Amino acid sequence: MSRQRITVLLAEDHTIVREGFRKLLELEDDLEVVGEAENGRQAVALVKKLRPAVVVMDIAMPLLNGLEATRQILKAVPGTRILILSAHSDDAYIKHAAESGAVGFLLKKASAHVLSKGIREVNKGNVFFGPFMAKRLERERKSLKRAGRSKPRKDRLTSREMEVIQLIAEGRANKQIAAELGIGTKTVEKHRERLMAKLNIHDTAGLTRYAISAGIIESSVQVTIV
Repeated sequence: MSRQRITVLLAEDHTIVREGFRKLLELEDDLEVVGEAENGRQAVALVKKLRPAVVVMDIAMPLLNGLEATRQILKAVPGTRILILSAHSDDAYIKHAAESGAVGFLLKKASAHVLSKGIREVNKGNVFFGPFMAKRLERERKSLKRAGRSKPRKDRLTSREMEVIQLIAEGRANKQIAAELGIGTKTVEKHRERLMAKLNIHDTAGLTRYAISAGIIESSVQVTIV
């Protein structure tokens, strides 16, 4: 009797990378790619529609970053298992991936074998972080405990605020943000004001720097800060 196939959704904004992942996974008899998303919003919508067992999620996604997309997916479809991919192994990215609800973290330079293994492990209900990543996470948990904090500063932001700050950091103007989110320009302005008040930040450059440091966007996709 053949094994039940694990359904997978690929969320990656670079088409050539996404196609490469698909071809690699199609070589595995027990894995089936049922959908592809090129931005975070599309990933959330497709998960709601297709209900894949596992989502392979890039962190640096346009419109909605992979971490916030992960939170929204798990809120809408709690049984989904999410494996985060990143080009960076910085502590901040690993920490934020775990905090978002992802159950796995892999670097993009990982082999096809490791990616396939990661998908199978998270599908079983296991957590799949490399040994050095697990050590970093444990070190961070101990650090937070000593500091008397259970949640990072970023968790003070609502889901909508996370969307707004990402679009601000990507260089969108208020009118563009309003059109993207389907809200009024004045509402965007209020969100911007609340963000600055919550984070004690007083300009757009500061919000962008915060978005990078919090893992909301990767530094490679930032706009120039002057």
